[in-house]
Formats: sequence, structure tokens, C-alpha cells
Amino acid sequence: MNNQSDKAKKEALKGVYIAGTASGRILYRASLTKNGRHISLGSYPTEKKAHLAYEEASKLLENNSISLNDFQVFENLAFEKAVILINYRDNGLYFGTPIYLRKEYFNYYLDHDRVFTFDLDDLFYFSSHKITARGGHYFVADYGSQVSIGSRFGLKPYSVVGRDCRFINSDPFDYRRENLEITNTYHGVIPSPDGKGYIARLHTSGYTKIGTYDSALEAAIAYNKALDIVKKRPGAKNFPENYIDEVSGKVYAEIYNSVSINLGIK
Repeated sequence: MNNQSDKAKKEALKGVYIAGTASGRILYRASLTKNGRHISLGSYPTEKKAHLAYEEASKLLENNSISLNDFQVFENLAFEKAVILINYRDNGLYFGTPIYLRKEYFNYYLDHDRVFTFDLDDLFYFSSHKITARGGHYFVADYGSQVSIGSRFGLKPYSVVGRDCRFINSDPFDYRRENLEITNTYHGVIPSPDGKGYIARLHTSGYTKIGTYDSALEAAIAYNKALDIVKKRPGAKNFPENYIDEVSGKVYAEIYNSVSINLGIK
């Protein structure tokens, strides 16, 4: 009887590795091996939950009928891990981020409802950069800093859809280059609400209007001119400067010297 109980217990613990921390806390880690690859499934608060995650992962890898629309059947396996495993099962490639490869593009599943679409050219980058969300904006960690995912596509940090860019098919998660139209590439520049020109502004303790200009280029240069004043202040923060290469240095200097700016920024 005891031998049977020990056998049942051993089977129930399959796929679970018990480890301790320096503080003495016990961790229950689930993992499995598929096609020679050892795959970690994460840590769980109890041995039972770790084993159930292992069973769910095993079922997913062996059952091709389980699709990307069936995540609700998993109660213990983490959502992003389920995406990773389904892609590994279907496409034979293992990524550390929740990516599923399609024929001409790939999806990145932040969660059930937020699914990004990217060109295959961006696969290497997003397979090694995890997307996180904050305040309706999306970032990756790059060289120790949080970088907006839009910056990879030429968007300014905290760009506003409808003002700085638009998604042609109206899907704000479709970042394929053919779907993304950038309407404003300059820092500190927004279209005037009345449709007549462009406003340059600078954010210090709040937004300060630098001026209104006929073109976005003039507004961008006026922003740079205001920045040159603000940067002389003690303790001034590191504002991004507009890099302008569409006009010659001579033309840039002419516009720079001719544009008027709000002297209140001093």
C-alpha cells in the first residue's frame, strides 16, 4: 500500500522542481522538455499548481487542435507561456516572448485583447525585447532604459494617434510599416486647433507656447531655438532636440534667425 502511495505521489510531482531561496522560502518550478529543448514554465506558490501547469503545457504541445483562441482552457499556465508553446508547436521556433509567426508577419500577444502585428523584419528585435504597458503607451527595455515601441518606427515618445500618426486600417496595434502613417515627426510641434499653421511648445512645469508658425519645419526650428535658451538654465532637464536634415545648414540658419519665439520661456 505504501509503495502504491509513493508511486502516486511521484507521478503527481512530475514536471516540478522544488528549490529554496536564500531567505528560506520554497519555490515550485515547473518545466518540461520537448524535442530536446528544456522549457521553463515558471514558478508557482504550491507544488500542485506547478504540476497542473506542467500538465497543461504538455497537453498543449501534444494536441494540435488547441488554438490561439483556446487560452481560456488553461487555469495555471501563464498566458504568454501558452502563446510561446503554441508557436513552438506549430512553427518549430522557440521565442522567449509571446510571439506567433504568420506567413508574412507575426503577432505579439500582450494579453488576450491586445495583439500587436509586426513585419517579419522586426522579428529579431521583438523576440528579444519584452513589451510592457504604462498609461496607454507601450515600451521595451533597451540598454537599461524604457523605449517607446513607436520610436522603432519613427514615432516620437508619447505620440498621439490622429495628431502625430494614423493607422491606415484603424487598428492601433498594427505596426506594419505599410499600415503606419506618420504625420508629425518633430518634437514639441502640434497642428494648430484651427488648422492654420503649427504650434511649437515646450514642457517644463507645464506646456509653454513658443509660437504659431506657417509650417511644421518652422515650428520645429523655433522649438530648437527655445531649447537653446532653456538649456542654459541651471539644472535644466535633457530635452530632445529636433534633428533636421531636410534643409541645408544655410536655410536652417536663416529660419532660426528669423523665427520669433515667446520670450517668456526665459
